[in-house]
Amino acid sequence: MTPTHFAFSSTFLLGLAGLAFHRTHLLSALLCLEGMMLSLFIALSMWTLQLNSVNFSASPMLLLAFSACEASAGLALLVATARTHGTDRLQNLNLLQC
Repeated sequence: MTPTHFAFSSTFLLGLAGLAFHRTHLLSALLCLEGMMLSLFIALSMWTLQLNSVNFSASPMLLLAFSACEASAGLALLVATARTHGTDRLQNLNLLQC
């Protein structure tokens, strides 16, 4: 495993561990998801550069566009929950109440 592959794998796994174990606030969960998506974007960009293929050149931009849509939807949910519940703590959110 090359050092670049190890770095991208470790950043993805750190984001996944942060998402799994540090679930106190919705904002921290969204930041962990964004870190995971950015590590996937960089890894996919490096993979297409190593292949020197034109066929996969649009894939990183498509992933980045989906990541931006995910971030905007997450921030909209954060604002909505902060307005209705008064906080962004995940323990206070109840799906049956919505």
